[in-house]
Amino acid sequence: MNITVLWSGDSAACDVVPAVKPQIAMYEQYGADGIAAYQRTAEYAARKGLVVIGDVKRGDIASTAAAYSDGHLGVVAIGGARHIIYNEDFITINPYLGYDAVEPFLDNCKKYGKGLFILVRTSNPGADVQDLATSDGPVYEAVARLVGEWGEGLKGACGYSAVGAVVGATHPDQVKRVRELIPGVFFLVPGYGAQGAAAEDLAPCFDKKGLGAVVNSSRGIIFAYKNDKYKKDFPEAEFEYAARRACLDMRECLNEVVSYG
Repeated sequence: MNITVLWSGDSAACDVVPAVKPQIAMYEQYGADGIAAYQRTAEYAARKGLVVIGDVKRGDIASTAAAYSDGHLGVVAIGGARHIIYNEDFITINPYLGYDAVEPFLDNCKKYGKGLFILVRTSNPGADVQDLATSDGPVYEAVARLVGEWGEGLKGACGYSAVGAVVGATHPDQVKRVRELIPGVFFLVPGYGAQGAAAEDLAPCFDKKGLGAVVNSSRGIIFAYKNDKYKKDFPEAEFEYAARRACLDMRECLNEVVSYG
């Protein structure tokens, strides 16, 4: 399963990382049982005090967007009772259909104290469509500005908004530009590790205090026990301890490049 950190037993990594990002597609492919497992994953992570970022990438309009929003961020009515379906703090969404696809999620963020990470500049090789020119700069810059506008009414005491941006670490120059455009926005940063980004590529994601970014590593953590660096010390049966060591090493690498002034 494509989860930011996979852990078992006595929760080998929950005291090392701040958040997990379960990817719902890896569960949905198994039907109802998979969805049930997704719910249990989110509930377990919440019990351990972790922020749960549901990587669901929803994007639709009108009543469909509202249904996605209620299911993932709000509550739904069943038989006269109100239920929380997914125990998520944030979710990822796709802004391609514009504001009316985003508005229902913003409404539930305000109502229930939840948050969003909106796709801005993703880490995959085929994301060059996000570089296409518009009258307001490349597509990713135009979307970044919109994310900043949409989150204006959801800023907290620290100055950051509950509406964040997904910005891939595989494009450090573009990351720097997005940070310039939207300084008060949290970044969810994929691309570290298995996708090729190194720790030094992540420096532009953070502000001058070393804040403002959640760096995601999936395969590099989950499958650390297969990495030559760890497998000599941790057999597959102890995969969770290899994951913990990989988390600690990742944290050390980030601390070397992030300024905490």
